[in-house]
Amino acid sequence: MKISVLAVAAATALAAFAGPVAAQTATQTAPAPEKPKLVLGVGGKSLLYYLPLTLAERLGYFKEQGLDVTITDFGGGAKSLQSLIGGSADVVTGAYEHTIRMQAKGQEIRAVTELGRFPGIVLAVRKDKAAAVKSFKDLKGMKIGVTAPGSSTNFFLNALLAKDGLKSTDVSIIGVGAGMSAVAAMKKGELDAISNLDPVITKLVQDGDVVVMADSRTEADNEKLLGGNNPAAVVYLKADFIEKNPETTQRIVNAFYKTLKWLQTATPEDVAKTVPEEYHLGDRALYIAAFNASKPMYSTTGIIPEKGMKNALDMLVQFDDEMKDAKIDLKRTFDDRFVKKAAGTM
Repeated sequence: MKISVLAVAAATALAAFAGPVAAQTATQTAPAPEKPKLVLGVGGKSLLYYLPLTLAERLGYFKEQGLDVTITDFGGGAKSLQSLIGGSADVVTGAYEHTIRMQAKGQEIRAVTELGRFPGIVLAVRKDKAAAVKSFKDLKGMKIGVTAPGSSTNFFLNALLAKDGLKSTDVSIIGVGAGMSAVAAMKKGELDAISNLDPVITKLVQDGDVVVMADSRTEADNEKLLGGNNPAAVVYLKADFIEKNPETTQRIVNAFYKTLKWLQTATPEDVAKTVPEEYHLGDRALYIAAFNASKPMYSTTGIIPEKGMKNALDMLVQFDDEMKDAKIDLKRTFDDRFVKKAAGTM
């Protein structure tokens, strides 16, 4: 009996010793990231659309992967895309549609993980105008706020207008940013309608300023509006960066994949206490309500399904003349190698 106890004790001690040694050896043998210092561009970091980015940063997952990430926040996704093309950013969290549009322009931009499987964008009309707006065609001539011209909120609006035969030129598109600047623009009467995201939308709805006209935060709403899954926020990089920096790319994806898994079990309170207090727009309960409304949109796998890619392309073709005759290879818009490895399936 004593021998058995001693054997168990010895085995336990050996395992305790071997664990740290094995982990240390794995760390030492893993290739170093080619570019550990990175600049990441985003358009509206406080929006729930980009929540996985803030969580990855605040939970320390970038540092855990040996990455030093500097985040540059812009007024909208179009500007963060410009920062990548111009070389001032290495990686972007932005709308998947940009990878399609840039391929049509001869630029190889690839998503490496999906963060949002639905856009989470809402089109809402100012309350005193709502009675006169029965369909999207009734928006003609109105001033409509988006985060920034050329951003995903603008794409969403254009797609809805096209459903009723309107073009983007039939309305006035006004960039109002994200957060309180967008809320203020609506409250001051500078806009007739707004295409934006949470927590902006939940704030305006709770304050009685707007009436929701189109909502893409849930699966049922996306099926009705866009024909099903429509990938939204992704992490994308230039194709040549991915090929030159595969270990860096893998570590970026590892950090985001771990964040998506954290989100699946996190409570609304967990999220609210992790993000900066200013994200709450002065009302913690409002932020929690906004998170609950938007939670269905987050990806659970990090993988963009083929149907989702096709839906995104079909949406762009509806309103973008440049896309109508473009030859797009959707397989070149998403590189799934890294997220599969992060998930342990490769």
